[in-house]
Amino acid sequence: MKLTLGFSPCPNDTFIFDALVNKKIDAEGLEFDIVLEDVEALNQGALQSRLDITKLSFPAFFQSLDKYVLLNAGSALGKGVGPLLISKKNIEYSNKDIEHSSIAIPGVNTTANFLLSFAFPNANKKEPRIFSAIEDAVLNGQTELGVIIHENRFTYQQKGLYKVMDLGEHWEQEMKLPIPLGGIAVKRSIDKQVSLKIDRMIKKSIEYSFANYPLISDYVKLHSQAMDEEVMRQHIDLYVNNYSLSLGNEGRNAIEKLYMVFHSMKKTALVKEELFIESF
Repeated sequence: MKLTLGFSPCPNDTFIFDALVNKKIDAEGLEFDIVLEDVEALNQGALQSRLDITKLSFPAFFQSLDKYVLLNAGSALGKGVGPLLISKKNIEYSNKDIEHSSIAIPGVNTTANFLLSFAFPNANKKEPRIFSAIEDAVLNGQTELGVIIHENRFTYQQKGLYKVMDLGEHWEQEMKLPIPLGGIAVKRSIDKQVSLKIDRMIKKSIEYSFANYPLISDYVKLHSQAMDEEVMRQHIDLYVNNYSLSLGNEGRNAIEKLYMVFHSMKKTALVKEELFIESF
């Protein structure tokens, strides 16, 4: 059985899927056509029901519940892992300053954009860009502020940029829960037993990578865009953790809370679909 599988080329995703896609573990008869894309491209694909299995941001997942259900393994949740709002100026910004500033975001459907709206509901001068271009957009004065994710958390200071706010920290303080950034979802049309097998395979793939860590595999290096190995490890350490192996009650509670807040902010009705594969 061959299925399409999409995830990003970032070290956390390639670390998670390395053993599975490169046949370092038994895939139990499953084969995959791999699609590597930026997370916002994957979000757009999920809204169009393009892939059988996909990494996606939670706001995109919440808008795709009629098509996808969330797997237990492979998610990115945690504490201290959220996006950062950055500036070229080392000054203190008021809420009004931020609401009237142009802000580069890594995609409309990203959790980063949701967390920006959660902290600053009236910030409407948003400019979507690929995540890797946001630092330069702020540096070059194309936008006044930027919301950075992924490895840019570890590089912005080296480029002379300054943190205005940790948007994830704001969520944690308000909700007392970890931040759900993204997960792995599978089409509801796929047989549940096959979906549960995929879930097991992803967990085994993560366990394989952890067993060989801190070694960085060639697969992770290949897609890391010439990233320094230490930055790759920081990236993996931040985004791949126990929640990636299994959401657990705390992880599911955090996702359910994000789901409720997302719909409250959007003023849309909750969809009567099970979020998680175990309940589907």
